[in-house]
Amino acid sequence: MSDSRPERSGGKALVAAAGIFLSRIAGLVRQRVLAHYLGSSLSAAALQAALRIPNFLQNLFGEGVLSASFIPVYSGLLAEGKRDEADRVAGAVFGLLALTTALVCAAGVAATPVFVDAIAPGFHGETRLLTIHLVRILFPGVSLLVLSAWCLGILNSHERLFLPYAAPVVWNGAIIAALLVFGPRSTQPELAGWVAWGAVVGSALQLAIQVRAVGQALGRFRPSLSAALPAVRQVLRAFTAVVLGRGVVQLSAYVDTAFASLISARALAVMGYAQLIYLLPVSLFATAAVAAELPAMSRAAALADHAALHERLTRGLAQLAFFVVPSAAAFVVLGDVVAGALLQTGRFGPDDTRFAWYLLGGSAVGLLAQTMGRLYANAFYALKDARTPLRYAVARVVVTGVSAWLCVTGVGRIALAPRELAAVGITATTGLAAWLEYLLLRRSLAARTGADAGLPAGRLGRLWAAA
Repeated sequence: MSDSRPERSGGKALVAAAGIFLSRIAGLVRQRVLAHYLGSSLSAAALQAALRIPNFLQNLFGEGVLSASFIPVYSGLLAEGKRDEADRVAGAVFGLLALTTALVCAAGVAATPVFVDAIAPGFHGETRLLTIHLVRILFPGVSLLVLSAWCLGILNSHERLFLPYAAPVVWNGAIIAALLVFGPRSTQPELAGWVAWGAVVGSALQLAIQVRAVGQALGRFRPSLSAALPAVRQVLRAFTAVVLGRGVVQLSAYVDTAFASLISARALAVMGYAQLIYLLPVSLFATAAVAAELPAMSRAAALADHAALHERLTRGLAQLAFFVVPSAAAFVVLGDVVAGALLQTGRFGPDDTRFAWYLLGGSAVGLLAQTMGRLYANAFYALKDARTPLRYAVARVVVTGVSAWLCVTGVGRIALAPRELAAVGITATTGLAAWLEYLLLRRSLAARTGADAGLPAGRLGRLWAAA
């Protein structure tokens, strides 16, 4: 039995990875078309910053948070044969989530200027006004994407992993369609607006294509706003703690964006393009491993079977390192080839490609730590402990903020250094902060479970040598 379960888990991870791969390829196509029409212009920078603000709420209430708080409870009820109670929990979470995100999005539209000034303090005049306009268009789509993440939680618990992870293909497709239709006939600010509307349409389509599958998975769908069930209250308690932890982690990315806006609009725009390439192995391998392992890790934790939990974690870490180490090496050595092949077209020229390579090289510093840290954090979530990842996420953000400030102010004092090199320092020091978080999580998990589930240094050394 113990030998077959990891094989099944590996197959599930492969299915999830296939869906993620398709969505990420669509995302790369989207970025290439964006680069062709907008390049590293002020409109491109405004669009990258605008996408960050609604994306913060999507990440705060969406996929990662629901996976960590909802799936362990819902999967546990299904495993215990409590199908009716599981359906009632699903309906209550849906209703409460829909109400919360609707209220938050309405408040967000009203407070958009404040958000823009916080995330892009270097924007002024027309660029700032365009960013505010784009954010207000994008906000309504956030609620739809959060509900799409609820669908992902339901389908994951029923081991239907391909559709929810491939669903973002239609979101990217709507944006690409907007670019191709309006790109040749619009000014850059106008085109940025059409892209925002395309994102909203894509959000609706992404939710719509999952609705039928969710209806088939649920026994009976009864939306409600009731928190009377103990299982619903358990989800809400975990949800609150994970939201805080996830929010703190997201702040790290927003710190990078804020400081990049102080360097130049070009730095912010190119950082946005490079980030999608950098996050490809994170999304493809880390998300797939977490999707496959979290339900099983939750069951092992519920039975206090630390040996099984360690087995799942160690296998997941080995899978991550096998793929992520060569990816990090490729970003350092072949980053110009990768960025040029994916992005260099139209208004995105050779200088932009070279700059993207530097940013990818800086990002590679923390690539492995970021992916392994996700798996460690989910081991704590499986143990119903969201406070430990939160505590270390706060430490990571503090280190990120201080180091980013030192990069921006320090490079500014070096007369011979181009100011935009500060953006490379931001990505590299953010990676060092990810290593700090990973080491803290690993040490705490070993202290809690009585054994270290990390990969041996020798194995990592061989992987780096091979890469």
